[in-house]
Amino acid sequence: MLTNQDHFFANLQINKIPLHHLLRRKDLFSQVPDDWHIIITDIKSSTAAVNSGLHENVNLIATGSIVTVLNIAFKANVAIPFFFGGDGATFIVPPVIVDKAMKALMIYRRNTLQNFNLDIRAGIVSVKETYDMGHSLKICRFSISRMFSIPVVLGNGLDYAEKIIKGENYLFSDQTEDQGELDLSGMQCRWDKIQPPENSEEVVTLIAIAQDHTKQAEVFSKIIEQLDHIYGTPEKRQPISIPKLIFRTSFNNLGREMRHRLGKIRFLELVKTWFINAYGYIYFRTAHGKRYLKQLVEMSDTLVIDGRINTVITGTEKQRKMLENALDKFENNNEILYGIYVSSESVMSCYVRDLEDDHIHFVDGAEGGYTKAAGILKQKIKSLKQLPSSTQRL
Repeated sequence: MLTNQDHFFANLQINKIPLHHLLRRKDLFSQVPDDWHIIITDIKSSTAAVNSGLHENVNLIATGSIVTVLNIAFKANVAIPFFFGGDGATFIVPPVIVDKAMKALMIYRRNTLQNFNLDIRAGIVSVKETYDMGHSLKICRFSISRMFSIPVVLGNGLDYAEKIIKGENYLFSDQTEDQGELDLSGMQCRWDKIQPPENSEEVVTLIAIAQDHTKQAEVFSKIIEQLDHIYGTPEKRQPISIPKLIFRTSFNNLGREMRHRLGKIRFLELVKTWFINAYGYIYFRTAHGKRYLKQLVEMSDTLVIDGRINTVITGTEKQRKMLENALDKFENNNEILYGIYVSSESVMSCYVRDLEDDHIHFVDGAEGGYTKAAGILKQKIKSLKQLPSSTQRL
């Protein structure tokens, strides 16, 4: 039976003030209930996989872990905050779904290992433990577009959980006796690599962390202000645009998606999916289809704030150099550390429960943008002799 605490996230106010203002409004952030849990999925050796050309598989597997948990949350009628990271994901979940989510992720881990030889691990830390260890976890909701809101997290609670889960002594569950079926319905990867919109030259994947987690709000606000000043509104730096979307229908791509969802290829279903996709060319020319594409752009997940800033943006080389100059000043002042990766395209995977109004689209820079940016940031972290605890993530 659901309690009011299970609906903690759903009951949070959705804030529509500018993000750089929101980040400085401590009164708009709430403490996550201590009976909730942090679940983190992480593809082992993702950097090597991306460097080997498997970045599309890495993205799709990370997306599948999100779909796995969101379908469980949907059936339980609870809303949860989640964060896409390119090669994994983070969730904050109430106790009512925690066991089901972990069991499903164990099945998903086994399937991805068997089918793609990539190991996605799932670990869990209680929110109470993060508080007991002196860490903080504050959250609010931000309206990023007319139809789409995102969770915004400040504090080092998720950093602590990730450090524990990715530590050498963490024991991942290796349950293999549960042969239950996964629900990956709604998982799609039907769009080809997406070139920047007209008048843009490149796609930039940025990850930035505060060197002092107690100053996250101030530092993140300054970074968002720079993005707004250099690139313009979030709509102007949106890497996804309708004219650049290319629907792909090859059997290879559809077969890979089916192996993620079902663990195997079912030929009749593959043919059926191919025909449905072929109809997509017609559908996207209808009034409903055009509305869906407009929503797709609005509901593209290009900004994640989970104790760090992760974003995929588009613009010109001149704009990016201006951004790097601004970020270098922050870094030289010991305020931040950051990693940037530049690519010529973005990639997108999707979770579509309903073509009308229930879909979300996860965006990464091509060639493993988030993973590559994280690699650059790791090198900066390693170059420092003494690191604040908030820089240990990644």
